[in-house]
Amino acid sequence: QVQLVESGGGLVQAGGSLRLSCAASRRTFIYAMGWFRQAPGKEREFVAASSWSGGSTTYADSVKGRFTISTDNAKNTVYLQMNSLTPEDTAVYYCAAIKAPVVPTTPRQYDYWGQGTQVTVSS
Repeated sequence: QVQLVESGGGLVQAGGSLRLSCAASRRTFIYAMGWFRQAPGKEREFVAASSWSGGSTTYADSVKGRFTISTDNAKNTVYLQMNSLTPEDTAVYYCAAIKAPVVPTTPRQYDYWGQGTQVTVSS
């Protein structure tokens, strides 16, 4: 079992930035980490994902050029740097971990999930 704990959410004005963190209890047998988000009344959607090595990353079109995913292997932590935030980015953000050697964009392929952290962007 892997525990994932997100932090860094909060309230920010449009145009601002936030950095989310996700600390994993272990990295063994985990190939990649992903970030997803879910707004009220909407399905959970993919945001970004990366292998632990950082050699394979992918982003949703809606966040390309604004968000950056990165990993710190020494701290078993994955980050999501979010810049130029808009009210449409308001959601609960979840991190997830996958054991298989792939970097998928679909939530059901991930094996472990954190509890989520709220991000609210005011206009």
